[in-house]
Amino acid sequence: MDLKKMIRNVPDFPKKGIVFRDITTLLKDPGGLRAVLDGMESFCRGLEIHKVVGIESRGFILGTALADRLGAGFVPVRKPGKLPAETVRVSYELEYGNDYLELHTDAVEAGEKVIIVDDLLATGGTAAATVKLLHLAKADIVGLAVMVELDFLKGRERLPGIQVWGLVHYDSE
Repeated sequence: MDLKKMIRNVPDFPKKGIVFRDITTLLKDPGGLRAVLDGMESFCRGLEIHKVVGIESRGFILGTALADRLGAGFVPVRKPGKLPAETVRVSYELEYGNDYLELHTDAVEAGEKVIIVDDLLATGGTAAATVKLLHLAKADIVGLAVMVELDFLKGRERLPGIQVWGLVHYDSE
């Protein structure tokens, strides 16, 4: 199954010159979704994952299903003000300004093995902020699993020491 053919390319979104990789066309196909989850589950095999950490918001789609398959808990990393209990917050850089991500302070216990899940790795800013949050929680990060990796943006370089697994790769925009 060629998963790349199932991902819709939307030119000039969200702004002119960017080709947006729309995964909704892959997710709506039961075989495509199953293939993605099978690949992520294979990556995690033998890693004894305690928690799957999903990055808002598409990381929730894949992360919860993967957590179920692994017999692990699911932990959301969210934008500010979305989590109801006490949180820890880190900032990260966007193209124009900064944003923040939060994690419940009791979401991960020190030493728990976690895998971070998201739909796409581009510049790595969001993933790097999530790694910072998990380091504050003293989690044992065993890797990052993404459905799509935009290799030409070199997001892996912002994640030293983190094993990154991407299923579908784009070498250029």
